[in-house]
Amino acid sequence: MDSDGTQDARGTHANPVPRPAGPPDAPRVPPQPGHSPGALVANWLNERRPEAEPGIWRFGYQRPKAARKAERLSPVTVAGMLIPLVVGIVFWSFWRRGEVPYEFTVLRLFTPDDWWWGGTLASPKELAGQSVPYPGVEALEVYSGLSFAVLVYLVIRLGGWAVVARHFVGRKAQPARALIAALGALIALSFVFPDAFPVVGWDPVPVVTPLFSLLVLITDGYGVYGSPSKQLLDTAVVVLVLLPFARLGGWLPLARTWLADRRRAPHGQDPAVVAEQPRARWPELREAGQYQAADLLAGELLAGRMNDVDCARIEHGWTRARRLGRLADFTDTVLRQGAAAFTHPSGARDLAHRAARHDLLTGQVRIGRWAEAERTPLAYGGVGAALGPETLRTSLLVVGPSGAGKTRQVIAPVAESLTLQALTGSCAVVVVCGAGTPLGADSAYDVVVRVGDPASVHDLDPYAEVDDPDEAAGFLAEALAGDLDTVGAERAVRPLAQLLGPYRAAYGRFPTLPVLRELLEGDPAGLADLRARLADDRYAAMRRELDARVRQTGAPGDPGPALADRLALLDRPAFDGFFGSGGDAIRPFSLRAVAHHPLRVRIDLPRHGHEEAARLLARLVLAQFARVAQEGEGVRDHFVSLVLDDATGTVTPGSLRRIQRLRSQNAGVVLALRSVSDVPEALHGPLYGAVGCRMALSGVTTWDGSRFAEAWGTEWVETKDVAQHTVFADQPMTRLMHSLRKLVTGKAVTTEAVTVRQVERERWSASELAHAVPPGHAVLSLTTVKGEHAPPLLVDLRG
Repeated sequence: MDSDGTQDARGTHANPVPRPAGPPDAPRVPPQPGHSPGALVANWLNERRPEAEPGIWRFGYQRPKAARKAERLSPVTVAGMLIPLVVGIVFWSFWRRGEVPYEFTVLRLFTPDDWWWGGTLASPKELAGQSVPYPGVEALEVYSGLSFAVLVYLVIRLGGWAVVARHFVGRKAQPARALIAALGALIALSFVFPDAFPVVGWDPVPVVTPLFSLLVLITDGYGVYGSPSKQLLDTAVVVLVLLPFARLGGWLPLARTWLADRRRAPHGQDPAVVAEQPRARWPELREAGQYQAADLLAGELLAGRMNDVDCARIEHGWTRARRLGRLADFTDTVLRQGAAAFTHPSGARDLAHRAARHDLLTGQVRIGRWAEAERTPLAYGGVGAALGPETLRTSLLVVGPSGAGKTRQVIAPVAESLTLQALTGSCAVVVVCGAGTPLGADSAYDVVVRVGDPASVHDLDPYAEVDDPDEAAGFLAEALAGDLDTVGAERAVRPLAQLLGPYRAAYGRFPTLPVLRELLEGDPAGLADLRARLADDRYAAMRRELDARVRQTGAPGDPGPALADRLALLDRPAFDGFFGSGGDAIRPFSLRAVAHHPLRVRIDLPRHGHEEAARLLARLVLAQFARVAQEGEGVRDHFVSLVLDDATGTVTPGSLRRIQRLRSQNAGVVLALRSVSDVPEALHGPLYGAVGCRMALSGVTTWDGSRFAEAWGTEWVETKDVAQHTVFADQPMTRLMHSLRKLVTGKAVTTEAVTVRQVERERWSASELAHAVPPGHAVLSLTTVKGEHAPPLLVDLRG
């Protein structure tokens, strides 16, 4: 973060990302009649976003009707609360009938002239002229205390007291909620310690009675029972009684708020409770004492000079500044730049056009609506289906035939959401697609690499700006031989490293792809010139590497010719000037930049006769992305995502191992396939195991559906089998009645036998995925990094 609150896009060979002329100032929230843009953004910011399960559209999410009805307090609920209470009181009264309470046996010394009322309210018993035995033995009734605790628990559970407590206490605003909890605590203490409340005439709670009696039995024999030990026990009992009421009444947050108000009062600041202020007034900034910045942002918001991207970007900047302890820099930037603070390096504050619905505060994009079907839980039925960073971080696999809507209804909304999140500073995205694929305009991206197009401004660095020859060899080996059974990426790494290391030592840079092709083919002139440049003694290790490569050239099983043939796909006239051979005409772009800056990158792959080269480049980008995602691991505060609109030929054993590690590196990939057959059969199982989110669109074949069915597994369901059995009568009169009934109805007299069983059934069978998914629908399962998951459910992508 620079001093002016912006971030420079370094990492692209010292060529910064071009900045547009000026950012748009008007908010991009859709206008509505009778509402100003500022009010719309303020309402969106103040909207309550409840915590929901993965994949549920949280912005505007409505809870199921059954859940709302359960929280409604009705006369039936009150009656159900009181009936178990009355029954419990009567039961306990008869249980304790005639027993001398602990209060009159332990804490008081009776004489024959004293008399007291004992027992319970239902059966009072006058004690007159009776002596009290030695305390502790008769009063130690542990079973009585446990019975009382069980009775209280049953009353609370059967009477629904938890719902009533949430209705009357949990939703009360402070400090009324704290006062009600304090009153409840006072009543509870009066039950436990009646001596402290002379007006109250009842006995201690039976749960406390065994505790005091046990203390008397243990300590009285040793003569240590006295004031200190009794006070210690009393203190422990008081703490145990007050603790639940303190949690229920929110005493600790209220005390913190009062202390904060007392600190703000001498400075003339507003002592209002931060939690009660609308989000449009930036309460978190006010709680931290940044009142000037909060007032400025609130004014910008209500004046209509902020949109949802600005709000999410400034909140992300505030979170980052608070984590790094740079509150002064944050305040200074906001006071100088207002709503334009922390603007994206490109200067853009919104997209020119949006095609999907987004909630940038949660990072979600709505892709459809969960269909109300038999298998859909109540919490999902009719609610919007969404994708967000918490699910994309586990990677997403989308399978569907051409025309099913992969690009238009899934990939395009996800790419648009990631580009918007990049403007807020919380995401970096790389979109790889074929030339002409509608995945956003060029203005929606900071870098657009058109491989094979002479008009392209940027070039793709095949070495990702790394310095280690072994790492560079790993990239190229995965791209060139990752899908080859004859060579393999593991065998291809060594010959590439034997050439890249000496060449970098001799020339200070890696070779261009045409030069590397000549070296792999064993060009004598090129190898001799390279060895001549390594004549110095300091290059002895590099000479050994090069000599080993020269000895292997032409030997049986040498992977060099196969790698050279693959490089020939990129050494074509159509790609002249690309991959580092274009001089200063085209600026090379390093994928390493996305690991350090929230960039928006789109790479257009060649088409029409260069399909194999496009697959090779897609594998190269995937291998480089998995490597650069490791940079800044644990320190990088933005999510890094790679979107492959066509992942055909990119899934290899090496890429699967890299995809599995992405979720721990705050990164993820989106893979779109027309069919699972585009992946080698041996990798089908590892592919479904590597990704956490899976989507099967309508039109998949039964072979593709079988892979999804295996990945989603089975579940236990309850089935009912109804069997019809004919009734045979033994008595003549009964047989006559059955004959008459059959003559009238035409049916024999039968009886039904119902059998209920628990059976294990596939969540979605291959046949259902192939034939029961309507057009425009898909079956989607989601998983978050924390392990939360949504089962495979039917989603309407057109809803």
